[in-house]
Amino acid sequence: MTIRVLLADDQALVRAGFRMIIDAQPDMRVVGEAADGVRAVEQARATAPDVVLMDIRMPTMDGIEATRRLTGPSSPAASARVVILTTYDLDEYVFDALTAGASGFLLKDVTPEDLVRAVRVTAEGHALLAPAVTRRLIEEFTAARPDPAAATGLARLTAREVDVLRQLACGRSNAEIGTELFLSESTVKTHVHHILDKLALRDRVQAVIYAYDAGLVHRGRAPAGREPHTRQSRGSLSSVKGDGE
Repeated sequence: MTIRVLLADDQALVRAGFRMIIDAQPDMRVVGEAADGVRAVEQARATAPDVVLMDIRMPTMDGIEATRRLTGPSSPAASARVVILTTYDLDEYVFDALTAGASGFLLKDVTPEDLVRAVRVTAEGHALLAPAVTRRLIEEFTAARPDPAAATGLARLTAREVDVLRQLACGRSNAEIGTELFLSESTVKTHVHHILDKLALRDRVQAVIYAYDAGLVHRGRAPAGREPHTRQSRGSLSSVKGDGE
């Protein structure tokens, strides 16, 4: 399968660099480019990409609104996965983009190897999570604007599903959650699927945000157990495979 990629960035040099890296891969192809959010939405609807690499700050329409329009349930391009491109890992707009439906984010100085891996991971339906950085970002902004309504939604989950959600909020994979809760990996995957379905969440990134909003995980604290694993690389965020669901 060829992974179809749309590049949305107002800097032509950034788009050219990413195109060169992506088109060099035998299983990837750039199907369109856009220099603003309006064009990104139009291109996504016309080309049906699997992954959209989306800049935040663009003219006419920013990447946050473009992401919201692309990932909405009524969007013709709702199956596209959006990865936000940003210069700073604690950019407040990144949080807005994640809540708008983005599946993760990358720094613009990402290495070619990490860019390719990020596209593949996202195209497979996994969330692009960097536990240490993403958790710090979410802690920062959910602490400033908590959502009391999120806690009421937890009533739709079973006690075991709440346990899984709490572990998931730490960036743990299905295998790690299974070890922590003495469950098989397939059982954890089923629980995660039910959590996303019951809470109407798009992916694991949305679940992490929900867990913080609901108060399951508090700022500066994590569930008991091992710290989540991270893989740091120069100039980029590490990615943690989300095991599908």
